[in-house]
Amino acid sequence: MVSCADTSAALPALVAHADWSKDAGKRWMARAVLQRNGRYLAQAPELVGELASLLGRLLAEAGSGASVFLGFDFPIGLPKAYAERAGIRDFLEVLPRLGRGGWERFYCVCERPEQISLSRPFYPYRPGGTNRQYLVDALAVGSIDDLRRCCELAHPGRRAAAPLFWTLGAQQVGKASIVGWRDVLGRALRDDTLDLAIWPFSGHLFELFYPGRVVVAETYPAEFYPHVGVMPFVRKQVQADRAAQAPRLLRWADDAGVDLQAGLRAAIEIGFGAHRAGEDLFDAAVGLFGMLNVLLRRRSPGDPDDESVRTIEGWILGQTAPA
Repeated sequence: MVSCADTSAALPALVAHADWSKDAGKRWMARAVLQRNGRYLAQAPELVGELASLLGRLLAEAGSGASVFLGFDFPIGLPKAYAERAGIRDFLEVLPRLGRGGWERFYCVCERPEQISLSRPFYPYRPGGTNRQYLVDALAVGSIDDLRRCCELAHPGRRAAAPLFWTLGAQQVGKASIVGWRDVLGRALRDDTLDLAIWPFSGHLFELFYPGRVVVAETYPAEFYPHVGVMPFVRKQVQADRAAQAPRLLRWADDAGVDLQAGLRAAIEIGFGAHRAGEDLFDAAVGLFGMLNVLLRRRSPGDPDDESVRTIEGWILGQTAPA
């Protein structure tokens, strides 16, 4: 095991994980600060707050000359099959242009199948008479799996993620991704005053942390569950099930050398409360622990070598890199 103190010279001063949603009231963020003793202190989740100022607020909290590591629970990257059809060769190059110019309707969710196009791929606006096959046909791909990135395909212990462009159902990520790309990442990439690196597009993770920089990575709490000891297929909607994971999460923190703020420890022990936001708070904290697990080199980041993954599709932090 590598302790915090062993790697503190290369570690970001502030680590934050945002459990994401299209709704502001469901966006929760857990943070950890690097202490003088080289150990991280993890804090209880709080609402993300205003999006335009998010990265600036985190940099200010980290302090002058410090770096920030920020994880977002939404897809960051495009399916290769779609990108090839749309003529996109570099995700970071196109991201700040989405919603503008020739891409001005990219974030306008289609109400009818005939509106779906390469420059307007999100569908459907509302339920009723919808079908994922409409996306497959309109975007001229072979199957719905062609609209999933490699990191989103099913693997042992985890079901396939919802396709990026699908915007209905409990598992959908489309509308949440629109908010994250349009209101946070795209905006930040157009801001010359911000130093932003997005993993893995910007390079190998441990080469990205520079003073004054925000490093962003895509996270998926369900991917982190086994990394930090959470039982597979936990019913995170049920408080008792979340509380049953407390001994495992507390053991992980102790083994990793991560200190817990009293409020976070208490929240873990009671399964993050009986209110409806409990599952969001749970995933915010698990996501933070998963990020720290990688930073402390207890788990590989999963830096991909495949060029299409590094330039177009992106990757989920901590997931084993494709062969």
